[in-house]
Amino acid sequence: MAQARQTMHHVDPVWDRIAREAEDAVKNEPLMGGLLHACVLHHTSLEKALSYRFSAKLQSNEMSQIILRDIADEAYLDDPSIVESGRADLMAIYDRDPACHRLLQPLVFFKGFQAVQAYRIANWLWRTGRKDLSYFVQMRVSEIFGVDVHPAAKIGKGIMIDHA
Repeated sequence: MAQARQTMHHVDPVWDRIAREAEDAVKNEPLMGGLLHACVLHHTSLEKALSYRFSAKLQSNEMSQIILRDIADEAYLDDPSIVESGRADLMAIYDRDPACHRLLQPLVFFKGFQAVQAYRIANWLWRTGRKDLSYFVQMRVSEIFGVDVHPAAKIGKGIMIDHA
């Protein structure tokens, strides 16, 4: 007997909105196409876009983008609440920051948002016993974004750091 194959389509209105905003931004400013394709349009989910942004910003001569992306992907797979907290952070920034007019902006441009998302991965590393790697992430976040949060710190969700 043939059995119908059921597929579940994951609905993510936050990600769908960010992707639409990126498409509109490319139409309005084609010179931003490379950046917006790399940061948003080449990805299928918020998790993948966050992973890319984390690895692209924090890569160094000592730690490649590929390794950092693998770490982020592992963190998001192991603890989905990290991405849910990122969604809450996006909405908090959109709601509270008068300079934020689109959900796309924090993901691509706001170093406070990017620093908090990197902290979340450092905290996951800390909690899973990978303390040296968590310190590496903390160090790079401090160097790149000027934000220094200990990886063991416990912070909530819906966080906005303005002007990092």
